[in-house]
Amino acid sequence: MGIKNNFIIKNTQGLYCPYGDFYLDPQLPVHTAIISHAHNDHAKPGHNQVFCTPPTALIMQLRYKKNAAQNFTTYNYKQVFKIKNVTITFFSAGHILGSAMVLMEYEGIKYLFTGDYKLQADSTCSPIEFTNAHVLITETTFAHPEVIHPNPIEEIKKLNNIKENIMIGAYALGKAQRINKLITEYCPTKKILVHHTILPLHLLYQKQNVDIGKFEPYNRKLMKNINNQYIYLVPPVTFKSYQKADNTIRMFASGWKNLQINQKNSLYISDHVDWCDILLTIEKVKPTLIYTIHGEGKNLQQHYKNKIDIKILDNAY
Repeated sequence: MGIKNNFIIKNTQGLYCPYGDFYLDPQLPVHTAIISHAHNDHAKPGHNQVFCTPPTALIMQLRYKKNAAQNFTTYNYKQVFKIKNVTITFFSAGHILGSAMVLMEYEGIKYLFTGDYKLQADSTCSPIEFTNAHVLITETTFAHPEVIHPNPIEEIKKLNNIKENIMIGAYALGKAQRINKLITEYCPTKKILVHHTILPLHLLYQKQNVDIGKFEPYNRKLMKNINNQYIYLVPPVTFKSYQKADNTIRMFASGWKNLQINQKNSLYISDHVDWCDILLTIEKVKPTLIYTIHGEGKNLQQHYKNKIDIKILDNAY
């Protein structure tokens, strides 16, 4: 049997597998969903049945409460299970806690859905683990030859040169915990204060025995003391609301240039693969067919012209 061209179909709910009657990271409530990770652009509430890793279920339940899903069925990495006639295995995606690539096998053909993933080292989540597949369904958020992510350790060390208090904007799930750990390891004189909306996720990580470093809840009085070199971790909404903060340097931790406040105090730290990482992933997975989603696939089409068949399944979620 060969590759099924309709194994994954894009419809109004999201990416649908008719052979298993399930969706991958659906954008609207569905009967059966496989959730790659708990970021809210991938993990929507209201599904009837969710298959995911245990940490992803815990995070969804924390965020969505009773609306998270009617039922959760969880599997650890490399545990094999079936949904109808499709065999499923989760492999670590290295993106955030619990993030998984989804290997689907049907009639001898392997289809690998990456979700969001990264290759850079990150001690706050399991490292990526590659597996071979005939078909690779990959995110292409930064799939451009000019995008090469800098070393996150060198980026975080920039904070040591700043003597004022610092407000760092970071996504509450995954990025905030990674930044917290990097600061603890490479900026030992800094003291980390955490916004109240990030704090529950910090505590969840700790309950999962993940060392995210030192921190304490935000205290307004502490931030007024410019001599203690505080770093205040805040979510994007809070960061935007503080356009002017006295005696405080504002920085946003992201791989996107448009989210950097200024070049002098930029903090380029991404939780996605860059151009070189995507090429290495393709080398490791060894697919004969690639579908691109969540980004731009034209550069990959040009790069692998006449070598690998690449189809753009979806430009963005």
